[in-house]
Amino acid sequence: MKNPLDNLNLENLKLENLKNEALNFGEHFGENFADMNKAKHLLSEMLQNFKNRKTKSQNDDNNKGLTAPLSLVFLGGGSFGTAMANLASRNGCDSTLWVRDKNTVKTMQKTHVNKKYLPDFKLDKRLKFEHDLEKAVKGKDLVFVAIPSLAFRETLQKIAPFITSQVIISLTKGMEKDTFALMSEIIQQELPQVAFGVMSGPNLAKEIMNNMPSATVIASDNEAVRHAVQVALHGAFFRVFGSDDVVGVELGGALKNIYAIAMGMAQAYDVGENTKAMLLTRALAEMSRFGVQAGANPLTFLGLSGVGDLYATCASPLSRNYQVGNMLGKGLSLEQAVKKLGQTAEGINTIQQVHEKSIKNGIYMPITHALYDVIFNQQAPFGVALELMEKGFRSDVEFVMPHDN
Repeated sequence: MKNPLDNLNLENLKLENLKNEALNFGEHFGENFADMNKAKHLLSEMLQNFKNRKTKSQNDDNNKGLTAPLSLVFLGGGSFGTAMANLASRNGCDSTLWVRDKNTVKTMQKTHVNKKYLPDFKLDKRLKFEHDLEKAVKGKDLVFVAIPSLAFRETLQKIAPFITSQVIISLTKGMEKDTFALMSEIIQQELPQVAFGVMSGPNLAKEIMNNMPSATVIASDNEAVRHAVQVALHGAFFRVFGSDDVVGVELGGALKNIYAIAMGMAQAYDVGENTKAMLLTRALAEMSRFGVQAGANPLTFLGLSGVGDLYATCASPLSRNYQVGNMLGKGLSLEQAVKKLGQTAEGINTIQQVHEKSIKNGIYMPITHALYDVIFNQQAPFGVALELMEKGFRSDVEFVMPHDN
């Protein structure tokens, strides 16, 4: 049976990165060919290491006919980063989980348990753990970044000196505070020479750890990047679909957090199924409106990263944003809810960013504005909800027929 790695063509992907690196060197050093040759040497060294691993694997009696395993690192020891690192390790990849705290890493090396975020699950025995960022990143094929959006740029700046030909994959669903930059935009700003992708979908970490069938989407302009992630993560219980709509997939993952907070809040008021269905469908309309303004394909929001992630996040108490919304609905302050959660709820920052951006660009986002008023202007939820219901006439399905106003 033909191994999927045979078609991966990481060598071509890395050669493509080499061209970008050479151009980057030329731009910064005035076409200094010594620096361009340095870039070529670094990448050639990386390719030779990959080929050496491949040859060693093929010569091993236990691995006849197979190519070398992909070498991956997952930056961020939260629930989702841990679940993905564990999945890759189970799939036979050389997988490392980077965690900032040295003592936490020592504990995980001994116990193979992420006590803070996934205490009920034993991690794959082959999964490695590292706290040294340079050791974690150097020599890897793919670098998955599962860091909260507030620290995403800083993390890329820290790993920049160690990046030669690695591919960067964002697992972060959110937007940068104050700049409204998506993670893909931050990657292009901080590491302009790299190939990159973004991953999003209905991916509740605990369900993935429990081997409940799940799926995700990897979006990239580069086919080899999409295929590499599929090879690394696709398995019996986890399907990986591809997309070339980076903006649409990324916005789906970021925007749905807003409506998970709304749904958690609504559930605290014990609303009916009609209300939940209305909230979900109008949320999808808002997401697609906002996405199209940003250059996304509206059909992307009908896929896993749109309606799929929206449904999972809005329907499950496992969702961090749902939990925050539910606590807010029960009367806790934002500070109390975030402290009780103990993890990052990206939706809070996203509400602020999208509220401001949509007003500036004239995008109709009534649910987002209502949440902003409740959370940041301390308006009464019931009064805001009534005002929402009294909004003017609109057509049902976005982009099918014009609105009356």
